[in-house]
Amino acid sequence: MPQRLLRILAFIVAAAVSCSVLGDIIESRNVSVVQGDDALVVRADFELELTQRLEEALNHGVALYFVVEFELVRPRWYWFDEKAAAEKLTLRLVYHSLSRQYRVSRGALYQNFATLAEALRTVGTVRDWAVVERERLKPEETYVALLRMRLDTTQLPKPLQVSAFTSREWALASDWARVAFTASHAGGAAR
Repeated sequence: MPQRLLRILAFIVAAAVSCSVLGDIIESRNVSVVQGDDALVVRADFELELTQRLEEALNHGVALYFVVEFELVRPRWYWFDEKAAAEKLTLRLVYHSLSRQYRVSRGALYQNFATLAEALRTVGTVRDWAVVERERLKPEETYVALLRMRLDTTQLPKPLQVSAFTSREWALASDWARVAFTASHAGGAAR
């Protein structure tokens, strides 16, 4: 009997450890789509925390690329949903050991941070991202905006890509956040 109890306890501990490894995901918060005068604008906050292996790689000079993916679909009852638009925003996070600072880059723009927490907060903040021109939206039509953030493992160095393919510690992604709205003639907000 005690050996059976020991097996059950070992199983519970193993399940808890595996759930903690799988629990490292990105959470989306405060996702909104605003219909501006010229374009559809996305605002979102993502809460992310790096796994120990990702943090180790980052602190040893490996750049981490995060991709924010946006899709705009128009639901149709008689067929598959129509994909009206798709956009990607790439953010690069790197640690400079000489200056002991983290750098977040978006295209040619970059910003330095003293701590990883500050850098991750900036990576997770998307503000005023113009994704679709207003002319592409049909007034009074219903659309669904989908948004997610993920770690782009294809941008990792080749030896780490193999490890990322076989290990869940490198799989960092949010679920798709969905925002339904009806396109209007004038600027308005959808949440």
